[in-house]
Amino acid sequence: MTKITNLSQLGWRPFFQQQLSLTDYDESVPARVVEQHRNQLVLRGESGEIVLALHPSMPALCVGDWVLLDKQHQFVRLLERFSEFSRKAAGSGLEKQLIATNLDAVFVVMSLNQDFKLSRLERYLTLVNETGAQAVIVLTKRDLCDDVDSLQAQVQALDPLLQVIAVNGLDSESIAPLRDWCKEGQTVAFMGSSGVGKSTLINSLQGQQLLATSGIREDDSKGRHTTTTRSLHLMAGSGLLMDTPGMRELQLADVQTGLSTTFAEIEALAKQCRFNNCSHQSEPGCCVQAALANGELDQRRLSNYFKLAREQALNSASLAQKRAKDKALGKMYRTVQGESQRRKKGY
Repeated sequence: MTKITNLSQLGWRPFFQQQLSLTDYDESVPARVVEQHRNQLVLRGESGEIVLALHPSMPALCVGDWVLLDKQHQFVRLLERFSEFSRKAAGSGLEKQLIATNLDAVFVVMSLNQDFKLSRLERYLTLVNETGAQAVIVLTKRDLCDDVDSLQAQVQALDPLLQVIAVNGLDSESIAPLRDWCKEGQTVAFMGSSGVGKSTLINSLQGQQLLATSGIREDDSKGRHTTTTRSLHLMAGSGLLMDTPGMRELQLADVQTGLSTTFAEIEALAKQCRFNNCSHQSEPGCCVQAALANGELDQRRLSNYFKLAREQALNSASLAQKRAKDKALGKMYRTVQGESQRRKKGY
């Protein structure tokens, strides 16, 4: 375990410093969440590793969070986050699930085999662009692909300013460009499907076997899922690397800004349509359909934009309704409790 000599190694910066009062300086110590388990969190600070048991009274905490602890290492409060990566929880539930927080960059990892899917990549980009962290597309297993340049060009075509890097995760020279985002105090998360090589990349960047890895299956060219929990790893003399389990289901909610950023050219065309409420289907004067007809816009990309926009709108409305319902229930509970207390006092 790399020894901590100052909090800046863990990503501490003025943004967090400015949230502390004079009392906080005297009575509390900051620490960062580096592992997340079902009933407890593992934190790191200047005093070393701290295990914090979770309690229902605590706010939702996530790997990457900064918290204040008292001198006995008991939870005091959560510090405001400068970036937050979340998704609608898997399944039919109406909850938002935190994935990672306080990220400077996100390596969206996709392998150059049967896993290569532009539509899935756009889904990840929508989530990352919503956080404000920088998205970097990392195409892995280039040593197993015969058409690297063509596939890389397809990804670059999504956005000419997008950072796209094709690598062999086992080759230190191949992954060297990724180190530009891994400087001391910088936090980088790895996102992607199971078995695309995230753990291999982390091991190579760290220079040691930090995480377990598995080979790829011959029947479908996919790697075996190895990471089962979120964790933040401090690199020797460098940044912080966050690994997350591969996510089979990645639903969108409350990501309108991210969607607009990911599909910026479509939204720009939409603003030029003759009608403000154009659905971009068959209306006259639709600039989106005109761009599709003359080949400026790809049908796959437009279809995926419509799909993700519908999903984000539906899920956002469902979450908003749940929040309103929870707020109303909370108000009712407080009213009932207040009435009960007044009765006990004989008012």
